[in-house]
Amino acid sequence: MSSPEPPADLEADVDQDDVEVVDAVDADADESHRGAFGDFGGTTDALIDRTFRERIVIVGVTLAGGDVEQTEFDLDELALLVDTAGADVVGRVVQRRVAPDPATYLGKGKAQELKELSEALDCDTVVFDDELTPAQQRNLEKLLGRTALDRTAVILDIFAQNAASVEGRAQVELAQLRYLKPRLRGKGQGLSQQAGGMSAGGGARVGSRGPGETQLETDRRRITRRIHKLEADLRTMSAHKDTQYKRRGRSRAAQVAIVGYTNAGKSTLLNRLSGAGVLVEDRLFATLDATTRRLQLPGGEAVLLTDTVGFVRKLPHQLVESFRSTLRVAAEADLLVHVVDGSGPDPAAHIDAVREVLAEIGAGDVAELLCFNKADAAPDVDKLVERHQGSVAISARTGEGVEHLLATIGDRLRHATDVVELLVPFERGDVLAEVHREGEVLVEEVGPDGMHLTARLDEAASAKLAAWVAG
Repeated sequence: MSSPEPPADLEADVDQDDVEVVDAVDADADESHRGAFGDFGGTTDALIDRTFRERIVIVGVTLAGGDVEQTEFDLDELALLVDTAGADVVGRVVQRRVAPDPATYLGKGKAQELKELSEALDCDTVVFDDELTPAQQRNLEKLLGRTALDRTAVILDIFAQNAASVEGRAQVELAQLRYLKPRLRGKGQGLSQQAGGMSAGGGARVGSRGPGETQLETDRRRITRRIHKLEADLRTMSAHKDTQYKRRGRSRAAQVAIVGYTNAGKSTLLNRLSGAGVLVEDRLFATLDATTRRLQLPGGEAVLLTDTVGFVRKLPHQLVESFRSTLRVAAEADLLVHVVDGSGPDPAAHIDAVREVLAEIGAGDVAELLCFNKADAAPDVDKLVERHQGSVAISARTGEGVEHLLATIGDRLRHATDVVELLVPFERGDVLAEVHREGEVLVEEVGPDGMHLTARLDEAASAKLAAWVAG
């Protein structure tokens, strides 16, 4: 397949590299490629043409101070993401560089090698594990003669497939548009024409002569309007959520959020604990919409348990911003149950990735309970529990360790409260009602001078009821 010559200003390569061919195929390449993965075309629908499974070559670069083994782990995960998006990885390219090439991310020599491999494998699209700038993406597509994408585009595509609620679809579309806007460019004659007025005979109308507006500028303006509309819609939805949170706050039930890496088993755990009936699939990002269920702990306390969207390494900033209102449940929780796949290849890296996102959304200081899941498939799970004091090991699938998890959740929540002795005069029924509303009444007795109560209260409730503390 013939491709345009590489741009003249590409930098020299720093070549210490490897190329791995996953699936060698007939080298006869079509003159026009069918690659639709990432061909936005001004829409925010799914980025992959589902009429066939595209052939993808994935690319990873180890920069100065980086770890080659970590790059391979990241590419393995990228391959899973591509498969989840509905395409097939047929090859991978790995390179070490001091810093990314400003023009093509890879060096000149490696980019040419990538072109030759792409043609040999007849791949439709090349996907980089790191985010490409719009200029790098354009240069690569000119050089390779096929679509060039990054991990962000793949994750956005998966989210677009899985969003089910009105809010989820709006959040995904907003993230896609924010990603698309700086990358929008003219495609063919239709997107580079001037949009000046034309008469029926094809000539310019009187008063309409002038530079007009390019179709590209029109598209950018439409995208900007759509972004503003989605932001306004999501603010309205967030206001409705504020009302729901206030209602939950009045119930005084503790808020527990299940967080963790994608496909760690969060939805399976919620179903096991509450019978919520949440969709469970062995695929990445199967759950995007938060689900909340009321749960009774062994000690009798009622808690509100919420399943959240899964996290991943290099989670696109656009998604974090767009899903901020959904993720706020983690920031406002009393306790985070951090579910980790105990059978995974690198649990520590998954823990770090989740904590990075939690810090970004303002949930970094919320109390955390590490819960190593899939204990039935993880022979070394006991070592993980020993390494992380206070953690628990469970199997959400079989139910192993779940009772211990519930007891630990209750202990953690109680540890965050104080047991307070209160004396409330008989005529202050309003205060008595407030104690029951604000905390958990452990003992209630009638005394000669009023009602004597022993209650478990959090810091805010203790301050509010300080005037009635006995002694």
